[in-house]
Amino acid sequence: MNIKYPNGQSYQVNVDKVQAKKQVKTKKTTYSNRGMTLENDLNVTNEQYLAKGLAVIHKKPIPIQVVNVNYPKRSAAKITEAYYQKASTTDYNGVYKGFYLDFEAKETKNKTSFPLKNFHEHQILHMKACCDQKAICFILLRFSSLNRVFVLPFEKLNWWWNQQSEEKGKKSIPLKQIELEGIEINYGFSPRLPYLDAVDQMIQSNIS
Repeated sequence: MNIKYPNGQSYQVNVDKVQAKKQVKTKKTTYSNRGMTLENDLNVTNEQYLAKGLAVIHKKPIPIQVVNVNYPKRSAAKITEAYYQKASTTDYNGVYKGFYLDFEAKETKNKTSFPLKNFHEHQILHMKACCDQKAICFILLRFSSLNRVFVLPFEKLNWWWNQQSEEKGKKSIPLKQIELEGIEINYGFSPRLPYLDAVDQMIQSNIS
């Protein structure tokens, strides 16, 4: 484009300077796990497991009672008021290799420990009851700031939960202990989050 001043002289654009400014303003973009949460990862993973015929695992629906619904247009409805019918148990359940699986998925931004306040007593009691019936129960823990995911068997979580009542009981599980007591899983493509590999280890350890 030829740009001129009012007196007719041409305006010379310093191309190098313009490009330098653009480079300064341009931010480096990373696409790893963009917009993905642990729940999204698990939902995609479960669909992949189902498509391959490996397992049937679903997210449990939240038990709510709808009170009021708004219809802004005939083709859409928006829930404007609802309440929980009862306390929910865990996030996911299903069947794998003839075993009943029941597990909870939690995330934290903490880098050194996982707060026990993220769990509720009714969830602990539910998983204990399932374990009493020989189910495989565990927790999927994601340290979002570190992008690390662990499978922690329920019996390990239960120990940490019960020790809270002691005089010097901890209110969180240190990451170092999770590294020792849990099984770390790495992201992949299909399945995206291969947590059944950790379940296989849990099954094997119970059999042996």
